[in-house]
Amino acid sequence: MLFVTAVTITNAQENVNDLLTAGVEDAQRFTADYIAPASEGVAFGINNGWFNNAKAPKRFGFEISIMGNASLIKDEKKSFEMNVADYENIRFPDNSPTKTVATALGHNDPDITVIATYDDPIFGAQEVEITLPTGIGSENINLIPTAFLQASFSPFKGTQLKGRFFPKVDTDDVKVGFYGFGIQQEFTSWLPADKVFPVAISGLIAYTHLDGSYDFTDGEYVEGENQKIDTEVNTMLFELIVGTKLKVINFYGGLGYITGTSTTDLLGTYRVTDGVLFSEEIIDPFSVEQDISGIRATVGANLKLGFFGINADYTVAEFDSASLGLNFSF
Repeated sequence: MLFVTAVTITNAQENVNDLLTAGVEDAQRFTADYIAPASEGVAFGINNGWFNNAKAPKRFGFEISIMGNASLIKDEKKSFEMNVADYENIRFPDNSPTKTVATALGHNDPDITVIATYDDPIFGAQEVEITLPTGIGSENINLIPTAFLQASFSPFKGTQLKGRFFPKVDTDDVKVGFYGFGIQQEFTSWLPADKVFPVAISGLIAYTHLDGSYDFTDGEYVEGENQKIDTEVNTMLFELIVGTKLKVINFYGGLGYITGTSTTDLLGTYRVTDGVLFSEEIIDPFSVEQDISGIRATVGANLKLGFFGINADYTVAEFDSASLGLNFSF
């Protein structure tokens, strides 16, 4: 997750700040379309692995899990149709009305350029050619991995309190980290004859928060100070889980709904300049907020051998994913 998020944020800033030459509104419009699939993919990825069984452990049971997940990137998430009619000061060099360009999950091959127009107070309308940012497809990445440590505790019969954590790591000016907490309740534990009931049915509610930032240097046409991109993702997961109640191996399935928001801020001071006479200063240019939502379905299996267990599952959603967990129960 750290590497993919770092590459995504780095590529996002690579030329987006130069698009400020065309104006804040045009740069914001492009960034919204460019970053949306990556934000959605991360949101779905960090919500996997919240459960590995429908049956709750015994009261005062404690479990530590090491979780790994890989979300697959579909082709339709790698590009979007850029229509110059939606922009005030941007056009393609060949005057095409639209072109398919890379999102943060794709790759422009060959590079795609646009002509940005700005108004010089002395020389009038001026034009510069800017290369559009590419995405993680340039690194031959076709999935979004996540990994984290998770723990759960059962203070009451049938109830699990859960928490997960990925420490904030600072690498090459990129900082990424996330945390979450949730509660899973086995409804069948309330039944008088729950021990002879053939399956367990549970409900899960979980909150997850991710934040990342990247401090970057000047662009080709834009100077400035304290320039960085901040990204924050907040999600809620609601899941209904059904599973078997065997001693060694159990099978489980879940149907859930994810909802949340992603906010990307372009911060700092930016000066659009021709290098000699013209200079326009822009402070904290824009913020892009996007809603994230979707249904998901999960099937999986859990093998338990004493205090050690292993589970694997597959989730069908906007971003299909596979998860693997190592679980230690006490």
